[in-house]
Amino acid sequence: MKELEYPFDSEYLLKKKRAVRKALLAEAGPFTEKKIAVLGGSTTHDVIAMLELFLLNQGIRPQFYESEYGRFWQDAMFPEQALDSFQPDLIYIHTSSRNIRQFPEPGDSMEQTRRLLEQEFDYYRQMWQSIEEKFGCPVIQNNFELPYFRLMGNRDASDPGGRVYFITSLNQMFYDYARSHDHFYIQDILYLSASFGLERWSDPFYWHMYKYALCVPAIPALAFNLSNIIKSMLGKNKKALAVDLDNTLWGGVVGDDGPEGLTMGPETSMGQVYGAFQSYLKALKKLGILLNVNSKNDPENALAGLNHPDCLLKPDDFIVIQANWENKDRNILEIARTLNILPESIVFVDDNPAERAIVRAHLPGVAVPEMEQVEHYIETIDRSGFFEVTSFSGDDRKRNEMYRDNVKRAGLEASFADYGEYLKSLEMKAVIRGFEPVLYDRITQLTNKSNQFNLTTKRCTQTDIVHMAEDDGFIDLYGRLTDRFGDNGVVSVVIGEQQKDALHIRLWLMSCRVLKRGMEQAMMDGVVKRCRERNIGHIYGYYYPTAKNNMVKNFYQEMGFEKVREDAEGNTLWRLSGLEQYENKNQYIEVEK
Repeated sequence: MKELEYPFDSEYLLKKKRAVRKALLAEAGPFTEKKIAVLGGSTTHDVIAMLELFLLNQGIRPQFYESEYGRFWQDAMFPEQALDSFQPDLIYIHTSSRNIRQFPEPGDSMEQTRRLLEQEFDYYRQMWQSIEEKFGCPVIQNNFELPYFRLMGNRDASDPGGRVYFITSLNQMFYDYARSHDHFYIQDILYLSASFGLERWSDPFYWHMYKYALCVPAIPALAFNLSNIIKSMLGKNKKALAVDLDNTLWGGVVGDDGPEGLTMGPETSMGQVYGAFQSYLKALKKLGILLNVNSKNDPENALAGLNHPDCLLKPDDFIVIQANWENKDRNILEIARTLNILPESIVFVDDNPAERAIVRAHLPGVAVPEMEQVEHYIETIDRSGFFEVTSFSGDDRKRNEMYRDNVKRAGLEASFADYGEYLKSLEMKAVIRGFEPVLYDRITQLTNKSNQFNLTTKRCTQTDIVHMAEDDGFIDLYGRLTDRFGDNGVVSVVIGEQQKDALHIRLWLMSCRVLKRGMEQAMMDGVVKRCRERNIGHIYGYYYPTAKNNMVKNFYQEMGFEKVREDAEGNTLWRLSGLEQYENKNQYIEVEK
């Protein structure tokens, strides 16, 4: 919904929240259902109302538990029947500097301040550990905004008796904890309050009148930021950019002005602005965001512009360059097809409002931010939260390289008349093993990102992954694939639960990067091998249809299973028996012994 995209009208959303919610529930779906407990050190009602809108807009339908005012710590630490029975999938702790119990005083020594810091930090650490023991679910914790007054003026930041010093030090202790604890996330209200304006954010009127830790007009910004963390945790980030060239990546029209007439580089103020935008996109590439060109241009003109000596982005920085005179919505579909991703994984960046309107109308799942002034391009993309990072693995760093290798593989495939001969030419090798601690983060990431080849759409936290890896009642396998072009990384995950002499497949997924290369068969062979080792006689597979996984509707049939039943919604149950007679299906991949 356009009203919920950055930059949004906070006043409108606060006034029209019921109407917006009704429209979202009527138009959107299907939703990912999540139970979210909000434990607040201040009033949280409007925070929850706004958060629901942004989550619904991102395809997540939340159910909320809300603590009583100021009882965030008690609810987490002591038995609370309502929260215990709620069994949250996620806990958000909405605290602020208003909730710090004791600040140092001017004149306090460093040792006195350190004792206070340890006491305050331990207060929160006990709460986080209690949550982990009771619920084992992810936690999002606010850091602390700066105080709205400074007793010592500028010295408040450096003196151990200053509140600014105390909050800065306490925040650092929170960050250190987050780095050493998986699935513990910081919501950076220090940055949000600075961006919004600390005087407005911390307006004492809202605290003394309503016990809001921030001013009401800032609540949509906080809720939007929080929703970006949650959707990233659930694998709903965008993956790729499709960027226009003329008057977007540089100033001017390369076909009319020639490369020498383009505005970019350090010699002019506007050239520096375009250079800053190019530098930002290059930094996104290092996060694993896939850069692509979508430009109405002759190919040679587009390449001439990208090869300009002052252009920071070169042709090799892009996976796909669609420079032609086709409609840009068609080019986006072609980019998605080439990358083997869904169109809704793409953000389209173009200065032309007419082009944006066409893409928005024909490809409603594609994100189309309003790119009105080049000075604000970075702000618009950055604050839209398309690429919010909640985990960052080695595979993320190599993602551009992996997808570029995929394009090479596609080119090689086109040169073969026989698909089997093409697969042989890839010289593929696989490692198929039980889950290993060093890969828990990547495996968790895959379970929350894979959609097209995901038979049950089960999403797992790292706590879930660790539990199943350590429980002898489960069979768990990951698959890593390499070939002559490079390492594809961890691309497949299977989790099955043993019940007597049967294995029930709870999760089977694969990265879209390696579809139809034989990895499905290699993983199937691995599952059967493990079952034989445990004297398991039957394997049951489940398929739950979604809008995105229709391509694997008949997967189990192709693997030799027989259909047991199908309900009215298309959910199917399959069975494979006679495992002793099973013949390996993998023909093209050398699996490490």
